[in-house]
Amino acid sequence: MEIEGKTVAVTGAGHGIGAALARAAHQHGAKAVACMDIDHAAVHNISNVINALPVEVDVSDEARLLHAIDTVEDEIGPIDLFCSNAGVLPMGGIEVPTAQWDATWRINVMSHVWAARRLVPGMIARGGGYLLNTASAAGVLNQIGSAPYGVTKHAAVGLAEWLAMTHADDGIGVSVLCPQGVRTDMIAGHEDHAAAADGILEPEDVAEIAIQGIKDETFLILPHEKVRDYMMLKASDNARWLGGMRKLNRAYKG
Repeated sequence: MEIEGKTVAVTGAGHGIGAALARAAHQHGAKAVACMDIDHAAVHNISNVINALPVEVDVSDEARLLHAIDTVEDEIGPIDLFCSNAGVLPMGGIEVPTAQWDATWRINVMSHVWAARRLVPGMIARGGGYLLNTASAAGVLNQIGSAPYGVTKHAAVGLAEWLAMTHADDGIGVSVLCPQGVRTDMIAGHEDHAAAADGILEPEDVAEIAIQGIKDETFLILPHEKVRDYMMLKASDNARWLGGMRKLNRAYKG
């Protein structure tokens, strides 16, 4: 799908990949951009820079997210491309409190579900649309040091696959963005973590790769190409792959 002339909305647009996606959509000729984020100051700052619509929203709250989507469509028109990008990375394993597991699930998975539930029928009625869901390489591999992140990002990839296989004939395009380390607030202080072993990309580079993936209608967008090799190993020799992950876990534990 071409971005030029389209109406684009991005969640988590106040910082990092989300802000870079919003800027990239503007630079690639989007007719209108909506920047959606829980951070009031950040979302207004990026919106002022690119003349976008700022929408303050907590994506972990279904009612607020749906209201925000309706606000965008009322203010700037039907959304052609929705970038469901907001996410959180809590560190820890199965000991992470249930409330934090639930919050992570709502942000990393259910926000994608709620957005698609609201948007897909309208997109179908208009003849098509596009969904970009930001997951992570953790969604196709896993995450050393964070069980909630690894689990929820797997679910996010699974949802994107389901949407792609179910609604392609309805004219709905779907891409899922799965980077490893990206220089954002999410990895601040963890730049030496296993997820950054193949290099830390700048958000602007990831956004450009994502935009090209949307133009090419690529389902699985992998800014770090090495991830594809890891996926092939995981599928072809799972025991060997798990052995390697155990070594990484020992090396980066603590």
